[in-house]
Amino acid sequence: MNNEIMVRLEKAETRHEELGHLMGDPQVAANRGEYQRYAKEYAELGRVVERFRRYKDLLKAIEGSKALLQEADEELRRMAREEVAALSEEQERLEQELILTLLPKDPNDEKNVVLEIRAGTGGDEAALFAADLFRMYAKYAETNNWRVEILSQHPTGAGGFKEIIALIEGKGVYRRLKYESGVHRVQRVPITESQGRIHTSTVTVAVLPEAEEVEVEIDPKDLKIDVYRSSGPGGQHVNTTDSAVRITHIPTGIVTTCQDEKSQHKNKAKALKVLRARLLDIQKQRQQEAMAQKRRSQVGTGDRSERIRTYNFPQGRFTEHRIGLTLYKLETVLEGNLGEIIDSLASHYQAEALQRGEGAASQ
Repeated sequence: MNNEIMVRLEKAETRHEELGHLMGDPQVAANRGEYQRYAKEYAELGRVVERFRRYKDLLKAIEGSKALLQEADEELRRMAREEVAALSEEQERLEQELILTLLPKDPNDEKNVVLEIRAGTGGDEAALFAADLFRMYAKYAETNNWRVEILSQHPTGAGGFKEIIALIEGKGVYRRLKYESGVHRVQRVPITESQGRIHTSTVTVAVLPEAEEVEVEIDPKDLKIDVYRSSGPGGQHVNTTDSAVRITHIPTGIVTTCQDEKSQHKNKAKALKVLRARLLDIQKQRQQEAMAQKRRSQVGTGDRSERIRTYNFPQGRFTEHRIGLTLYKLETVLEGNLGEIIDSLASHYQAEALQRGEGAASQ
């Protein structure tokens, strides 16, 4: 482990001890807000310090075992070699864990997400694949005990979706799904294709961290709110009243709609939830653009103009283009088994961040 990282770890250990003393100060304990801030920092540093102390103990143990390699007894030397090999393996694992703990955390990681799936090029086939992707994410959410609530949908007569927007709530949803934003390409023979030709269609996926009202302030004067009668598939149950809501955010031109609920009030609340998520995403994009002027390679830029995935049905092939991952188990992936893919993406972007020196440089 390089010296710069060791210095950071030693500083973290010193700060952890300092916080322990501060929290024992009666004046600090009497100030609830200050005490909670210190307690939060103490707990976060505690995870780093615990590993660091284990690491230092491990280095001492390796040093002791290496000393035994000079012994005259061959059996003792053999045991020492085995011990050094095992401890060195543990050292490497701990080093990686420690470096990862120093990476700057994404403040949105523990948030719920607003998932937006839209049919791109390909007409009905793209809309059908949009439905397939929504089902895939819903199944993945189910395996993680996350809750899925549809906020808005525009179904097609063929069973697909021109657009479907859902809120996914649970622990660490954004942390797991944030790499899904982008263009997803499907290659398959449509049901309507009589000559068996393979068609290529695209669907765009956007994963937006759910925005709290305090994070995105919306001036009511900046909103144009229209109400109208719901129509189309799924809307017949409310099409006799003006329950559907369309909200236009005048400064940005963003339009959100919802007609799924019978209540105009509920439809408005859902449309506002989507609007806040999109406005927060704009803020995030601006911050990332500012960072990109300093370094062009970023984690999670959310650039949806690039194709990130290909789902090839004739070959049963799934390809994640950003990391060169190809799996020949497309059916399993579409059943919501995304863990291997998401883990690989997370490892890739963590490695990139470490290569840029973010872990060692940020403080």
